[in-house]
Amino acid sequence: MDQSIIVAGILIFFARVLDVSLGTMRTIVTVQGRMTMAFILGIFETVIWITVVSAVISQITESPVLVVFYALGYACGNVVGILAERKIALGPVILRLIVEDEKKETMVTVFRDLFLDITTFTGTGTKGPVTEIYSVCRRRDLSSIVPKLREVDPNAFYVIEQARDVSKHLKPVTIPKTVRRPGFTKELAYHFFQRLLKPFNIPVAEWGSVFNRNRMRLH
Repeated sequence: MDQSIIVAGILIFFARVLDVSLGTMRTIVTVQGRMTMAFILGIFETVIWITVVSAVISQITESPVLVVFYALGYACGNVVGILAERKIALGPVILRLIVEDEKKETMVTVFRDLFLDITTFTGTGTKGPVTEIYSVCRRRDLSSIVPKLREVDPNAFYVIEQARDVSKHLKPVTIPKTVRRPGFTKELAYHFFQRLLKPFNIPVAEWGSVFNRNRMRLH
């Protein structure tokens, strides 16, 4: 097989992957009602598609193998598009959590600690009274919320639904980074210096006062 045909096939493959990935994401954002993003993705998708199709059609009689690259690119593009959309995780979602009454207060505390507004409903399940916790959050925050809920109840039953429109007072809030990824807090810094200065028998508080006196001298 001619090397130029292989290079053309690889280019067609990757171009088709990009084209179909954009098409998959465009379809998803169209369903979500994101007109501007769907418009932009549609332009790029069409330009790439016309370029790829024209290249295949002009050489299909001489190099039928290009059809194989075209088909593989189309198939892979669907998978890549879905994975990319999941990674970006656009839009708000509705999170419904159903818990037993004895775990209600603990679950509510978890939601409060994550700065999420909730509404609770009382119901009856197969094993007795249950509580449904209803909340709206950003889809990208689910990766931080769900593990917190599973820590309290590994068998927690929850349902996630797409929310197309959300009123202003229920607009999802960003979970602070200190909640998602605990950073170097004052408490951690205190314990760190306490261990560091322990061999020298210098209390952290005394070390801090010495540091402040030296800083005043420098000024």
